[in-house]
Amino acid sequence: MSPKSQGRVIIEARNIVKRYYIGQPNELEILHGIDIQVRKGEFVAVVGASGSGKSTLMNIIGALDKPTEGDYRLDGTDVVKAHDRELSEIRNRKIGFVFQTYNLISRTTAIKNVELPMLYAGIHRSERIRRAKELLKMVGMEDRMNHRSDELSGGQKQRIAIARAVANNPAIILADEPTGALDTKTGRLIMDIFHKLNREQGKTIILITHSPELAEETQRILTISDGLIIGERRGSGYAAV
Repeated sequence: MSPKSQGRVIIEARNIVKRYYIGQPNELEILHGIDIQVRKGEFVAVVGASGSGKSTLMNIIGALDKPTEGDYRLDGTDVVKAHDRELSEIRNRKIGFVFQTYNLISRTTAIKNVELPMLYAGIHRSERIRRAKELLKMVGMEDRMNHRSDELSGGQKQRIAIARAVANNPAIILADEPTGALDTKTGRLIMDIFHKLNREQGKTIILITHSPELAEETQRILTISDGLIIGERRGSGYAAV
């Protein structure tokens, strides 16, 4: 999706500070005042070394945590002032999460894992099954839909995790090191799926990664170091393999 076709600002965070153990001798400040804007339909990478604050920032962007200081609006909602029920609704409806560790329910089938967010959203069983099958086909896992996740390889698990992440048709996908536990070939497959979701469905994607090569495929690259954004540049974009 080209910058011209991208829409309004969907993520806007200003002066985000995150501290832990507040008021205690071991008080720790992880984020020191971060500003970030992401437009609808963008594919953005956040890169940095371990301990740089990437995952802390992602937790705040994903409404899994609130900043200690600063302002954050997600698709018009003031996340800082939102109540727990509203935050839960945001996480279930507006954001799809993809983690390095997959976070699937191990003894549950692929199709049941994909159905889960729709179950929480109150979608009827027949519609859940129809959409779960459709999504598993999209990620090339339709022939494994009745396999338990603990019977699958890492790459297969991650494809199921992506299908689950988009089950409720969220506008935003947050992917935290989604290829970190995978070999190069499988990681390539996962990235191709993200690019397809961005190009064909207009999903806004934020990719947290330590890989400069993967970051380069995105439209915009933010570099974080010691809790601060220290650089921003355009990526070279995606060339189909």
